Amino acid sequence: MQTADRLKTVQEYYFSKKLREVHGLMAKGHPIINMGIGSPDLAPPENVISVIQNAVTAAGVHGYQSYQGLPELRDAIASFYKSKFGVEADATSEILPLMGSKEGIMHISMAFLNDGDGVLIPNPGYPTYTSVSKLVGAVPKYYDLIEDKGWFPDLEELEKEDLSKVKLMWIGYPHMPTGATASKAQFEKLLDFAKRNNILLINDNPYSFILNEKPTSILSIDGAKDVALELNSLSKTFNMAGWRVGMVLGNEENLKSILKVKSNMDSGMFYGIQKGAIAALESSQEWFDSMNKVYSSRKELMLQLVNKLGCTYDSTSVGLFVWARLPQGVSSAEKFIDDILYDKDIFIAPGTIFGSNGEGYIRFSLCVTEEKIQEAIERF
Repeated sequence: MQTADRLKTVQEYYFSKKLREVHGLMAKGHPIINMGIGSPDLAPPENVISVIQNAVTAAGVHGYQSYQGLPELRDAIASFYKSKFGVEADATSEILPLMGSKEGIMHISMAFLNDGDGVLIPNPGYPTYTSVSKLVGAVPKYYDLIEDKGWFPDLEELEKEDLSKVKLMWIGYPHMPTGATASKAQFEKLLDFAKRNNILLINDNPYSFILNEKPTSILSIDGAKDVALELNSLSKTFNMAGWRVGMVLGNEENLKSILKVKSNMDSGMFYGIQKGAIAALESSQEWFDSMNKVYSSRKELMLQLVNKLGCTYDSTSVGLFVWARLPQGVSSAEKFIDDILYDKDIFIAPGTIFGSNGEGYIRFSLCVTEEKIQEAIERF
């Protein structure tokens, strides 16, 4: 049976393929330390576990759920956005829970893109933006992010290009993989750019609360909902990656369009997971402080490893990763990480998987215990 032509436009996800190789080495007895994946190894808040355990035995919880999620979940998201970002969002019409924000990337693309529509995608950036755009028949159009400009797009240069077919623009601040942040003034520039060019702007925002003193949302800017959507997730903020809980916020018209796709793709999120998500969103500041205390200690230790490798980095970056420039004279990120993998049994992500501007960089995940980071240091 021949597969669909769309499969010819994409490759298997890098980590899916590379982890097979890593697991193969582990099966042969190699003591691999995995610093490549941003999958939180910490547990969610204790009360969240209790809530879902209790919810599983409640009456009537095992049937189909609402496509729009429980009203109390949407209320919790609205309260969270109000208290953490200063964003007012109508829980009934401007919030749509998702089974992870990755799902949202597909739903948004299916809702707004036709064959041949252009999509502005950051280079470097999350690879899923490209693969999903290709799967729906859209045309990726990459915009450069470089270290010298703070990993922020040169909008004046970008506007000199033909943007007549561009429909969407993906951004993500705090930025993955570099850890760069955007100021209010920079968000305003992005919104003005989108308005001038009739482009729907989507900010992918799952890293705001990891080692970041000033969590921000693009929707906090006046008028942002006219031209922007924001994706968020509980995966990193509450260590619930496997629970698959995300959300998209925006104006009512845009969310109705996304719901048309979503309601044909799933049958609602499990009741117990929604109840757990509500409990997570109601967490006190103590939760964020305790989580960041762990990540701060890990980062301090990880930077010792980065220094030992002769790499350099931006000490002001935030998020779940350390984005590091390769030592002077080293040109290939993939060869550099493969040499370390085969010689030291340590897996680090090469920057090239995030785009051509990732060449010359590697990414370390903080989802590794201090003991394992120390062991990696000792292997050198």
